[in-house]
Amino acid sequence: MNPPQLLITGANGFVGRALCAEAASRRFAVQAATRLPCDLPGAGTSRAVGPMDGATDWRIALAGVDRVVHLAARVHVMADTASNPLDEFRRVNRDGTLNLARQAAAAGARRFVFVSSVKVNGESTVPGRPFTADDTPAPQDAYGQSKAEAEAGLRALAQDTGMEVVIIRPPLVYGPGVRANFAAMMRWLRRGVPLPLGAIHNRRSLVGLGNLVDLVITCLSHPAAAQQTFMASDGEDVSTTELLRRMGRAMDCPAHLVPVPAAWLQQAAKLLGKGDVAQRLCGSLQVDIEKTRALLDWQPPLTLDQGLKKAAQGATE
Repeated sequence: MNPPQLLITGANGFVGRALCAEAASRRFAVQAATRLPCDLPGAGTSRAVGPMDGATDWRIALAGVDRVVHLAARVHVMADTASNPLDEFRRVNRDGTLNLARQAAAAGARRFVFVSSVKVNGESTVPGRPFTADDTPAPQDAYGQSKAEAEAGLRALAQDTGMEVVIIRPPLVYGPGVRANFAAMMRWLRRGVPLPLGAIHNRRSLVGLGNLVDLVITCLSHPAAAQQTFMASDGEDVSTTELLRRMGRAMDCPAHLVPVPAAWLQQAAKLLGKGDVAQRLCGSLQVDIEKTRALLDWQPPLTLDQGLKKAAQGATE
C-alpha cells in the first residue's frame, strides 16, 4: 500500500521542520513547500514556491497530494514596518491560504489542516474562563483578524468543494530551537539574571512542539477531525512565575525571581511604552482542549516539564 502523500507548507520553519521529520517517521510521503530552496530532513521532495499570496501557483507542489498541512504565514511581529499591516497580513494569511486551498481541492486533496492561532479568539482571558474552539472569534490585531478571515473562507470552501478542513489554534509554541521571548527568558535564566517576576499569579496555556506536531498528525487521518476547529495545549496552565521556576529546573539553572507586584510591573511597562510585553508576562491566556481530547481521543504525549526539558536540551546561546 502506498503511503499517504502529504504537502507541508512553511516546512523550513520552527514547527515545519519538526513536522516533516515526524510525519516521515510515521510513513507519510512528505513533500515540503518553502519560499526558497532548501533541504529538509524527512522531506522526500522539496519545492520552492516563492512568495505566498493569492496568485501563487501550487500545481506542481500539489501533484499527487491527498493531504495538506498549511503552516506558512506572515507571522505576528512586534514592530511592523508595513504601511498597512492588515493588508499585508490579509495578502498572505487570508488570500494566500484560500488560494492554496482552492488549488488543493481542485487537485483532489482529501484533507486540509490549517494551523491558525489562538489570536483568533482574542488576546487574554479571565482566569478560570479559557477560550474554547467554539467561541465567537474576537481577534484584536491584524494578524489575528487575517487568520480569522482565512478560517471563515476555508469553512465556506469546504462546503462548496467537499474537501475536509481541520483548523488548529495553538497558543505560544515552545521547544528545541524556539526563538523570540521564550528564548530570551531561557538566556536570562542561564545567565543568572534576577527577574522581577516572582509574584505573577496569572494563568497561561502553552503547547510544546512535540505535542503540537502529534496533534497535527492526528488531525491528518482521524475521521472525527473533519470540518472541526481544535484548541491545542499541553493540558496544564501555569503562571509566569511557575513557568520560570520550572524552566530553570529543566535547565539546571535555578530561577532568581524577585517578588515585584504585577500592578507595579504593568505600570512601569506602560511608562516605558512596553505595555504589550507586560500583558504577555502578567496577563492570562488559557485554552480549553476538552473538545480536542473528546473528539480525537487525544492526550498531549509530553508533559509540560518534559517539553521544557526538550527545549532546554535544544537551546543555544
